[in-house]
Amino acid sequence: MSDERSGMLERLSTLDRLAREGGGPERIAKHHAQGKLTARERIDALLDPGSFEELDRYKVHRCTDFGMDDKKIPGDGVVTGHGTVEGRRVFVFAQDFTVFGGSLSGAFAEKICKVMDHAMRVGAPVIGLNDSGGARIQEGVVSLAGYADIFLRNTLASGVVPQISAILGPCAGGAVYSPAITDFTIMVEGSSYMFITGPDVIRAVTHETVSAEELGGAKTHATKSGVCHFTVPDEKACIALIRELLSYLPSNRAEDAPVVPTDDPHDRADAALDTLVPANPNKPYDIKDVITRIVDDGGFLEVQPAFAQNIVVGFARLGGRSVGVVANQPMVLAGCLDIDASVKAARFVRFCDAFNIPLLTFVDVPGFLPGTAQEWHGIIVHGAKLLYAFAEATVPKLTVITRKAYGGAYDVMSSKHIRADVNYAWPTAEIAVMGPEGAVNIIYRAELAKAPDPEARRAELVHEYRDTFANPFRAAELGYVDEVIRPSETRRKLIRSLEMLRDKVDGNPPKKHGNIPL
Repeated sequence: MSDERSGMLERLSTLDRLAREGGGPERIAKHHAQGKLTARERIDALLDPGSFEELDRYKVHRCTDFGMDDKKIPGDGVVTGHGTVEGRRVFVFAQDFTVFGGSLSGAFAEKICKVMDHAMRVGAPVIGLNDSGGARIQEGVVSLAGYADIFLRNTLASGVVPQISAILGPCAGGAVYSPAITDFTIMVEGSSYMFITGPDVIRAVTHETVSAEELGGAKTHATKSGVCHFTVPDEKACIALIRELLSYLPSNRAEDAPVVPTDDPHDRADAALDTLVPANPNKPYDIKDVITRIVDDGGFLEVQPAFAQNIVVGFARLGGRSVGVVANQPMVLAGCLDIDASVKAARFVRFCDAFNIPLLTFVDVPGFLPGTAQEWHGIIVHGAKLLYAFAEATVPKLTVITRKAYGGAYDVMSSKHIRADVNYAWPTAEIAVMGPEGAVNIIYRAELAKAPDPEARRAELVHEYRDTFANPFRAAELGYVDEVIRPSETRRKLIRSLEMLRDKVDGNPPKKHGNIPL
């Protein structure tokens, strides 16, 4: 081998070593001491063993100001490439906090944009492992342009390929907008945070004192803002969750999610469902018990479990096929729809529709939450988001009314009138403009005022109204529900309906896009 060729190979080995070392042993040790994995360790844990193919390993920044021309590390603080998860192609980028604090430069952004462009061309999910101090100040507007280049690709990829963001450290300033556009955001408890402006700026401008954890930690975004879809105790749990989430999703908008064989019989009946809904219509029950008793093997991956808990959304399987579940939760606010619940469910519905995931809706809703706070903060327009999402969706839509379906909330919750395909009702269903008590108080106001015993007469009229209107049989007579079924048979009915709808074709009028009430 010639000396020249030997020198080239030696140079290649040196570049490989420098790229793999990142910020060096001391910074890596400090990173590990915080309980955090390095960028490469995260990728190795996420992808199938030996499947990772790295891109742009030797790329460096082009900044020459502030002494940066003497500070160049191959890879420039982000590891990018592609590999497989359970044999399915994914593209990934992992920000390396040991290199320049994971700050984004123009070159750094170009690396991310390259894998996103590849993902769009080949139709594969994009997974971002975020751990960055933000824009690289030394590069000024170049770093800001880099963020905008990424945001554009996030937007163009939306609804084309699934995008998942894991927040594994800081994510502040403009950096937060990329995860916000993606489909799902996962945060690690105690070590990750997201905010537009940090505690110091807030203290200077508004004189509020708040810690980074209180302002933008995992718990805050999981319970108060809804920015975060999942929280996990550590990075290994985060990686496991990403892999589980991907199992429910197709690789792109043109495919279906993988079918997972199950030993759970398609015609399995569950007698406990026949008595699960309390006889007292005002007594709560846990809708998650209904979901897990019906779906394959009781498996349910709940999305945003700590936010707007009066509605439950998540992924499950029926007959091996992935479905998106939306369900009112009688245990919280009696299952009323409010602003947060409407927005939470609407975004989930639109995701499922974009990626060919059938929707299964369980209805027990007494209406929209009353109050000045809801009205003044726009429950009208926010509730309309959920209505719009269900009406726009063209995937197979199955609906089960378990108990209350009152007023406009009945319409909104995937009713037959907004193109639900198959609508079932349990015998316990109450479908009406409002509850029997409220209806009687309005309809019979004059009569009750004159009655010798108003309470006794009211009880009689409530019973009469419930028998006449607040039951599923009137809606069944009109064809608004396709069948009143025994609760124990729900699984069999749903799987057969899903099979019937397997080749469903539906669409919306030609348009550039609709104007959803944002």
